[in-house]
Amino acid sequence: MSELEIPSDVAPPSARLRQLSLYTLVAAALAACLAEAALAIPASLVGLFQQDIGTSSSQLTWISDAFLVPVSLFELTFGVLGDLFGRKRLLIGGALLLAIGEAVVFLSPGAGASTGTRVLVILTGQAIAGIGAGALFPTSLAMIAAGTHTATARARGIAVWVAGFTFGAFIGPVIGGVAAAAHYGSDVYASWRWAFLVLLVLALVSAGVSFLAEDSSAPEGRSLDWAGQATIAVAVFTLLFAVIQGPTTGWGSWQVIGCFVLAAIFLAAFVVAELRSPAPLLQLSFFRHRSFAAVSAVTVIGMFAFLGTVYSIGIRLATIQGFSPLKTSLASVLLVGMMLVMLPVAPRLLLRFNTKWVLGAGLVILGIGDVWLAAAATSDVSYGRIWAPLLIVGVGIALALASFTAGAVNAMPTHLAGMASGANNMLRDLGATLGPAVIGAVALSQAAARVSSAVAASPSLRGAVAAFTASAAHAPAAQRPALEAAVHAVQSGPLGANAVPATVALPNGRTIPFNPLHDVAYNALTHAYSVGWVICAVAAFVAAALAFTAMSSRERGMEFADEVPAEREPA
Repeated sequence: MSELEIPSDVAPPSARLRQLSLYTLVAAALAACLAEAALAIPASLVGLFQQDIGTSSSQLTWISDAFLVPVSLFELTFGVLGDLFGRKRLLIGGALLLAIGEAVVFLSPGAGASTGTRVLVILTGQAIAGIGAGALFPTSLAMIAAGTHTATARARGIAVWVAGFTFGAFIGPVIGGVAAAAHYGSDVYASWRWAFLVLLVLALVSAGVSFLAEDSSAPEGRSLDWAGQATIAVAVFTLLFAVIQGPTTGWGSWQVIGCFVLAAIFLAAFVVAELRSPAPLLQLSFFRHRSFAAVSAVTVIGMFAFLGTVYSIGIRLATIQGFSPLKTSLASVLLVGMMLVMLPVAPRLLLRFNTKWVLGAGLVILGIGDVWLAAAATSDVSYGRIWAPLLIVGVGIALALASFTAGAVNAMPTHLAGMASGANNMLRDLGATLGPAVIGAVALSQAAARVSSAVAASPSLRGAVAAFTASAAHAPAAQRPALEAAVHAVQSGPLGANAVPATVALPNGRTIPFNPLHDVAYNALTHAYSVGWVICAVAAFVAAALAFTAMSSRERGMEFADEVPAEREPA
């Protein structure tokens, strides 16, 4: 069967002329897969970034968030551009822009350049790729929403889109792990680079498939809203910058406080701009719709919980425990594998039950998985201890993701699909960006405080740290650079102190004490990221409570506004 069938006796007139072709469906799902894989890959490579480049904890967070920030900034604008100029163009252009960004990361300078220069080039590539993904997420979903006009067709279309999105989250860490393992120790390129080359190829394939898709647009009543885009971009960027930089520069610093103030001012300015605009970037009247307003809030909080969970798992396994990228990716295989297993179940539940029950149940299950992870998070966390809660988290987020998408898109008329999908994707990715940023900020701040307290309470530990710090100055010239690098890493914070081994092996087979802060930092970090899972659990339970109490009880999950869409027929 080459298309999603819509019975002619129930489809609107435009739907009879234009059905969702198989090529369009595949192109949309592949675009979502590509964007999510690009988002997920850095989490599996944080250990290698630190080993190869010597990144700080703040730089590690920015490597992931440099991709997510532009996604959050520009999704609403890309929703407008797709409505105005055609979604097929954006699907192709977004994939090509993502390919350019991945090429920049792949070709970034090697060990001869400074850490700052290397990180800056990687952040630039990630930002370019993020802009491309910002076009792919809302455009791919809007193409499906615009081409389906019955509950069954919409359920199938969204299920395929979520499958692509979920498969991207599945293969991203696997690509990172396999590429790193295959090329580990290369003299020319650090092993993490090859994962970005794979993404570049996948992006070119996605762009090629998108040429076969049918175009759609909905220009009536839509125009570029420069005031809205400028104000929301500044508001989101300053908010995320403050959250990410808080642990590094201090929560009481003028930079962080100033950014929080600017975020509040520009968010208020965005609201004023949208109320005055004849063609707003986001119709604030959407939020008068009870289901849309509630699912929007639940989406932000729920995605905060999910991405905070995934981030904590990646940091615990790769950076704290030193697992290889391939072994770290196994956690994503377990988690996202269960999401893939659940994909056929979610649309059936949405066809039968009210969205709020499916969404709320998924979030409760996610919270239970987080509590289980926190309870299992001792100093000896192995896959035997965490595989079961990972599967639980996968079940919960599979139900929640399908419900987020269906609840937001189905609440609005089809001719507003671009705006609704842009808003839903922006809110989802805002929560996804805040999750790692907030959990990382809280965990690293708490770990640093625990290390400082341990050193202050132990004179012997203080003496050992002082002797270790002074060792570089008295070492032979040949050993001095390595010792200076180790001292710098230990002084950089808990992650750096954990990365330097506690002992070193001598040529005669004996081991001697080396880094006195390794065990202290390890214990502080494991405790701190356990607290991170508790925070994610609380967020999931709060989102579930909001879904149960604030979302409408009158419609099932796949009921949607069925007015005739103002869609252009394909050329």
